[in-house]
Amino acid sequence: MDNKPVTAEKARRRLNSDTVYYIVNTAILVLLTLIVVYPLYFLVIASISDPDLVLNGEVLFYPREITFSGFERLFQDNKIWNGYLNTIINTVASTAISLAITVAAGYGLSRPNMIFKKFFLWLFIITMFFGGGLIPFYLVVSQLGWINTRWALIVPSALNVWNVFMTKAYFESNIPDSILEAARIDGANEFMTFVRIVLPISQAIIAVMLLFYAVGNWNSYFNALIFITTKQDLFPLQMVLREILIVENSGAIGGGSSDTIVEQIKLANQIKYSSIIVSTVPILCLYPFVQKYFSQGVMIGSLKG
Repeated sequence: MDNKPVTAEKARRRLNSDTVYYIVNTAILVLLTLIVVYPLYFLVIASISDPDLVLNGEVLFYPREITFSGFERLFQDNKIWNGYLNTIINTVASTAISLAITVAAGYGLSRPNMIFKKFFLWLFIITMFFGGGLIPFYLVVSQLGWINTRWALIVPSALNVWNVFMTKAYFESNIPDSILEAARIDGANEFMTFVRIVLPISQAIIAVMLLFYAVGNWNSYFNALIFITTKQDLFPLQMVLREILIVENSGAIGGGSSDTIVEQIKLANQIKYSSIIVSTVPILCLYPFVQKYFSQGVMIGSLKG
């Protein structure tokens, strides 16, 4: 009988501590969410607000004196549509090649009976820590005859070794040997087993790799900056936006009356915010389609057992 009040008191204290933990944990998560989301929200409201108010710090929580001058200036340049087309072509082609190589390599390296498995593993690992540098990279692309061609934007970014190892870990954790043995008993060779058995049950990791590669290829600009020197019609969206910003900033410091310079600076800032929205929104539309696979693919692929 004497233990009941003590037990009730312990339960009450535990309930109170759990409540405090829940409140503190929720507050921290809300704060972190705001830290991540607010900069994106600010870009949206700043891109459609009056530049004077943005520069004066008067736009913080909602747009004021809405204007679309930044977007109008961007879409007046026909190059931006060509940049969109080039980026879509490069992203689709490079992502398709990357998925084919990454998934096939990850599956092969996950099989214990693969010939020269350790050799290929070390070959991949070495490339993660040691690179040839920019000049040898440029020379290789030049010797292949890819300068000022679309191939320079598609092939060099076709494989990410980290993604190969993530895919390998996923296959090791989620593809039972019994399924593969049953397929072999039914007469399927390795290729047919991979295509008809492994791929259909590996949608999670494929979706994650699709997102990783698509985002990377969509935002890529460095290869275009290095390898596309004369054919500006091959510029991806990021390079087109860069050229527009350079032109606007040059106009702002190029002379003229003080009022003209001030207006150019305002427009340049407006274009800066608008260009981020223009380049970000399309790839964000991809995320909802792979969201349900994302956490599953990453977490399961990182564990074994």
